[in-house]
Amino acid sequence: MSGRIAFQGEPGAYSHEACRQARPGWEVMPCATFEDAIEAVRRGEADLAALPVENSTYGRVADMHALLPGSGLHIIDEAFVRVHINLLGLPGATLGQIGAAMSHTVLLGQCRSFLRDHGIRPVTGADTAGSARHVAEAGDPTMAALASELAGEIYGLEVLARQIEDQSNNTTRFIIMSREADLARRGPGLMMTSFLFSVRNIPAALYKALGGFATNGVNMTKLESYMVGGSFTATAFLADVEGHPEDAHLARALEELRYFSASFTLLGVYPADPARG
Repeated sequence: MSGRIAFQGEPGAYSHEACRQARPGWEVMPCATFEDAIEAVRRGEADLAALPVENSTYGRVADMHALLPGSGLHIIDEAFVRVHINLLGLPGATLGQIGAAMSHTVLLGQCRSFLRDHGIRPVTGADTAGSARHVAEAGDPTMAALASELAGEIYGLEVLARQIEDQSNNTTRFIIMSREADLARRGPGLMMTSFLFSVRNIPAALYKALGGFATNGVNMTKLESYMVGGSFTATAFLADVEGHPEDAHLARALEELRYFSASFTLLGVYPADPARG
């Protein structure tokens, strides 16, 4: 099977790498915003969307928790992408020539030690792949970009220093979303279940709603809260748990959760990425 998978960013972005990892051989569709990538799937212009939700160094991706509830899409897979940051320069340039490096502000922050040790001035760019494209077009041998090796391949840049990130375990988790849900068990490994819920307005509602996961031995790997409609009193939660909804212990936990919840939405059921360890 093959198709088209949308992502936010320019060709060569880490989201592009996520697409290649999650669906090798598929056509990729760059989009300007996360909303555009979601809308491309809604309209049928793309079959899937790869969206980053959290990074091991910087936490959750801003806006994503707000976009998921109203997206109308379903999570069918996940992909953990190691963020290897490389110093990319013009062909023939050397590390000693580089006086400035351009990238997204987050990546610049992840390479502070390398840039400081080599006397390289950080320059903020719109994004990683766009910075690589800018360096290629500018033609200045003293300017480099911090980006993926894929970006270097696409824009004709050479790797002057490889894997220069300060944190050796820097990883971004992507979810793969589709118009259609897939609740089937897939593969021999662990399955994950993601859902949204809001608790009823009664004392200790959250404690009671989550109690079933503890008593039934369900491992909850993520629980995030966020405001609903800008209200400080209305709170919803996004959760990931290990298991399939048809597993007896998880089914009992979800039944108890629903009893104490004002709303419940199943976002998706999908195989755990092996990188979860």
